[in-house]
Amino acid sequence: MPIEIVCKIKFAEEDAKPKEKEAGDEQSLLGAARGAAAPRDLATFASKSTLHGLGRACGPGPHGLRRTLWALALFTSLTAFLYQAAGLARGYLTWPHLVAMDPAAPAPVAGFPAVTLCNINRFRHSALSDADIFHLANLTGLPPKDRDGHRAAGLRYPEPDMVDILNRTGHQLADMLKSCNFSGHHCSASNFSVVYTRYGKCYTFNADPQSSLPSRAGGMGSGLEIMLDIQQEEYLPIWRETNETSFEAGIRVQIHSQEEPPYIHQLGFGVSPGFQTFVSCQEQRLTYLPQPWGNCRAENGLREPELQGYSAYSVSACRLRCEKEAVLQRCHCRMVHMPGNETICPPNIYIECADHTLDSLGGGSEGPCFCPTPCNLTRYGKEISMVRIPNRGSARYLARKYNRNETYIRENFLVLDVFFEALTSEAMEQRAAYGLSALLGDLGGQMGLFIGASILTLLEILDYIYEARRGPVGVHHTAGGGEEGPVGKAEGSVGFLVEPMPGISRAHNCPLTLNPKVSWDRLKRVWRRPKTPLRTSSGGISTLGLQELKEQSPCLSRGRAEGGGASNLLPNHHHPHGPAGGLFEDFAC
Repeated sequence: MPIEIVCKIKFAEEDAKPKEKEAGDEQSLLGAARGAAAPRDLATFASKSTLHGLGRACGPGPHGLRRTLWALALFTSLTAFLYQAAGLARGYLTWPHLVAMDPAAPAPVAGFPAVTLCNINRFRHSALSDADIFHLANLTGLPPKDRDGHRAAGLRYPEPDMVDILNRTGHQLADMLKSCNFSGHHCSASNFSVVYTRYGKCYTFNADPQSSLPSRAGGMGSGLEIMLDIQQEEYLPIWRETNETSFEAGIRVQIHSQEEPPYIHQLGFGVSPGFQTFVSCQEQRLTYLPQPWGNCRAENGLREPELQGYSAYSVSACRLRCEKEAVLQRCHCRMVHMPGNETICPPNIYIECADHTLDSLGGGSEGPCFCPTPCNLTRYGKEISMVRIPNRGSARYLARKYNRNETYIRENFLVLDVFFEALTSEAMEQRAAYGLSALLGDLGGQMGLFIGASILTLLEILDYIYEARRGPVGVHHTAGGGEEGPVGKAEGSVGFLVEPMPGISRAHNCPLTLNPKVSWDRLKRVWRRPKTPLRTSSGGISTLGLQELKEQSPCLSRGRAEGGGASNLLPNHHHPHGPAGGLFEDFAC
C-alpha cells in the first residue's frame, strides 16, 4: 500500500517565472539548497537584538507607516547619542583638572626651612688688592692701579683664582652678624653654611637636610631672629656702570627647602637697612599632575640622583645645571656658583662670555633652560611686613654698644625675623576633574537613555558583522571549483525551508545534512535520474510518493551492517527490494 507524505515547502522567490520554477523543481532534495545567504539575516538579528527599537524598525513584518516611524525614532535617538558622546569625548580630551586645598592638622613639631642671605655688594673694597682690582676691572668698573697711581701699562700679576677672590673679598658673616637667636636659643656664624650664588659668597642657615632644626611653636620669637650690619662703607665706589655694579644697599634673602639649592638672584627678596622685617611663613605641600593633565616631572624610580651634583630634582637645580652646560659649551669653563668639577672661569671670561651666555638663555617655558615643575614639592608662602629701627633711644644704645655713631646704625643695621605663622601646612593637590570612569559612566547613561544599549549590545552587533563577513555556514568548496552546500551540489537552485514532520525526532529529521558515508555512485545515480515534479500547481503544497521520497532523501539508509534494527526507526516500513531479513530506512523529510 503506497504511503504519501505531505511536506510544506516555502520558496524564497514566489514571483519567479514559470521556467525558473520548473528549473528549481528539477533539482533533487540532495542539491536543493546551497545554504543560507548569511548566518543570520538582518531581520532575524533585529528581532533578537537587545538594541531598543531595532526589532520594530528592521524586524520581520510588512513595511508601513508604523515601521517608518520606528526607523525615524531609532535614527533620531542614535544621532542624539552620537552627538552627546562626541561632546563628552571632547571634554575628556581637554584633560581638565582642579586644585584641592586641604589644611593639615597642627603638628607638635615642624621642620624649619633653610634661610639663605647674601649681601648685595659682592666685593669689599678694602679687601681688594692691586692684583684683584686688575683682574676684576671688567666686573667692578674700577681702573687698575699700581703703587705709583692709575697706570695699567706694564702691570703683570699671576693668574687669578676666582674662588680665592670671593672668599677673601666677600663680606664675612662673622663681621656682619651682630646677634642671632633661634627659638629662644643663641646661635652664631657657625650655624651658617657658605654657599656661592650670583651675588658671590652667601650664607645659609639650617642647610643640612639630615639635621634640620625643628620649630616647636608658631609666631614671633619661635623662629630665626638676626641683626646684621651690611657694612655700606665697604661697598665698591661706582666708577662706571657694569653688570655687577650695585646701586642698592641691603641683603637678599631666600627661604627654601633643604633639598633645593638657592637661586637667590631671581627668587630672593630684599631687606633694607634701618628696618626690622618680619617674614611669616606657611609650609605648602604641592602635588601636580603629570601628562596629559599637566606638565610636572614625575619622580625617578631609581635611587640615583636625577641631576648630577644634587640629591634631588628641583627647578633651581635644573636651571643651574642647564646654565652650567651652556656656559661650559660656549666658554669652556664654569662659574663658581655652578655645580661640577670643571675649570672655573677667570674674571675676564665672566664679563666677556659667561654673563652674555646667561643673559641669552632667558627663562620661561620657551627658553632652552625650561625646567618642569616636580610633581611633589614643598614651598613656603610668605607674608612680609616691616617697621623702622632704631628709634632714638635704641640708636644711642646700639652706637655705644658697637662703637658706631647713630647715623651709621640707621644706615647699616637691620633685623630679620623669620617664623612660622602656625605649625600647620597646606596641602594643595591637582586632581583630574574628569577621569576615564566618569567618561564611561556618562557614555553609559547617554547610551541607555537614547538607544537602550550596553557593551553587550555592541558585542552583538560586532558578532553579527563578523558572521556576515564569513559568508554562509556549511558551504564547502569542492575540488572542481564549485560549491557544495550542506546537502549536496546545487548550482542555481532555489533555497527553501522544509518544516519537520510532527512526531519524528529531530535526531532523525535530517533533510539538510549530508552523511559522508553515502557513496558517490549513489549520489550520481540520484542526481542523473529524471525527477518528477515535486509540487503541484497549487500554492506551496507538494505531494510526494514514498518511492520518490526514498529516492531523493539525503537520509542515510540504515542496514544491519550499520547496526541495523535501531529502536528509534519507524516500524513496518521494509525496503521492497532489500535483502532478506529486512532493511529499514528513515524517510522523514
